[in-house]
Amino acid sequence: MHRRTLMKATGLALSTASAPSIVRAQSASTLRFIPQQDLIVLDPVTTTAYISRNHGYMVYDTLYGMNEKYQPVPQMVEGHRIDEDGKLWTLTLREGLRFHDGEKVLARDCVASIRRWAARDPMGGALMATTEELSAPDDRTIRFRLKKPFPLLPLALGKAATPVCAMMPARLAETDPFRPVTEITGSGPFRFKADERVPGSLNVYTKFEGYVPRPSGTPTWTAGPKVVNFDRVEWHTIPDPSTATTALISGERDWLEYAYHDQLPLMRRNRSVKVSVSDPTGFVSMMQVNHLQAPFNNPAIRRALWGAIDQTSAVQAVVGPTDPSMYHVPLGFFCPNTPLATDAGLEPLNGKRDLAKVKRDLAAAGYKGETVLLMIPSNSQALIAHGAVMEDMFRQVGMNVETYTVEFNAMLQRRNRKGPVSDGGWSAFVTTWVGADWLHPGSHFALRGAGEAGYAGWATIPRIEELRNSWFDAADEAAQKAICRDMQLEAMKEVPFYPLGQHLQPTAWRSDITGVLPGFATFWNVKRA
Repeated sequence: MHRRTLMKATGLALSTASAPSIVRAQSASTLRFIPQQDLIVLDPVTTTAYISRNHGYMVYDTLYGMNEKYQPVPQMVEGHRIDEDGKLWTLTLREGLRFHDGEKVLARDCVASIRRWAARDPMGGALMATTEELSAPDDRTIRFRLKKPFPLLPLALGKAATPVCAMMPARLAETDPFRPVTEITGSGPFRFKADERVPGSLNVYTKFEGYVPRPSGTPTWTAGPKVVNFDRVEWHTIPDPSTATTALISGERDWLEYAYHDQLPLMRRNRSVKVSVSDPTGFVSMMQVNHLQAPFNNPAIRRALWGAIDQTSAVQAVVGPTDPSMYHVPLGFFCPNTPLATDAGLEPLNGKRDLAKVKRDLAAAGYKGETVLLMIPSNSQALIAHGAVMEDMFRQVGMNVETYTVEFNAMLQRRNRKGPVSDGGWSAFVTTWVGADWLHPGSHFALRGAGEAGYAGWATIPRIEELRNSWFDAADEAAQKAICRDMQLEAMKEVPFYPLGQHLQPTAWRSDITGVLPGFATFWNVKRA
């Protein structure tokens, strides 16, 4: 054998022998994740999209986190002091916090970040309306001087609901809050690799070596020490449910954010896959109606339709009829099994549906055959299922329904139109929220009565706004519960929207992955066994 041939053969053997160890090393240090959908919006302040929220918690940190009891706890702050009968809050940042560009996190960065977030968030807006002065007297001190006590300040800054109160450098936080930032730099446990992004396919994050986790506490939800065990996390977008499930079962991917309900039996039979419901708040679904246009500008028509709303059919269309533990009905206007939830006023949702009676009630209320244009997002299996149930309901009660099924972002564009259906408007749409967004009035976008200043649908219900404002001033949880009970009773009377039930959303990961925390998908504490 010639020497050159021998060297080639030896080199090939060495390359082949070393390849498995390289692959194993890469696999050990890389987590391959399949997100719920493609990540489109990178700025978690400018959107309520949950995929952007999850991305935000990787890249950015927050002043407070939320634990498994839905309570705010210090995260970036060491703690706070309250003086002047609750009207002066002094927050102190932890030592050693740095942004991904190497700069120290300063109080003035946080002040700018809070102001930007508050311009987009209802609870942030309520906080700023009560704030007389928000300042940074030194590099580690954030000061709120309030017009009146606001005991929910930590909850406002640390709620896990969208949009995220993300801390970013002042140079970025000074961006118009209605325009996304052009650079993704935070102080969170991961860096975003913009140079590796492939829209529609791949997003990459790497461990931020300069991150300083909290020195104590228990990691849970968005609170506690955020210890990163993977050097690299890859988000691989796979829209097709069967393909995504196959990728998890085969080991090509490590974690599937949303385990599709019709694929659960297949996954549960596989010993290499673990299926779990990590977020006990699940998803709460609703049908919003347009209060500005006929027929739903008529409160009598809105009330008559309660008798046709079949929450059981709506949730079973998503999760199937065989496992009642995967859904909850009746659903009111707050997330079930959480501190402020109540059953008050839900009697119209119980019992057998009498659609013939509803048809008569609608006619008596003044329904004259107006077109009901129902919008259904086409890129959500759950919303397609809800939409089909609602379309059938409208037909059975004699309403003239048309459907407009379109990709979610395109639906949002039409949703902004306030005119009649004949001018390109709409009558109703179906959507879902994570239950954490319905924990309390502060984060509940849909439970509003602020008219055209409120959520799409533009319900004008002064009593709901009065009750919401009083909730911020409530002295304790008992007072908060009483207010939420009254809000639900008013909502059943005036019908800002129709709750459609709660369903739980399993997630699934390879059995060699451990440390997945309760709540939505977070990537600290997770490691390979």
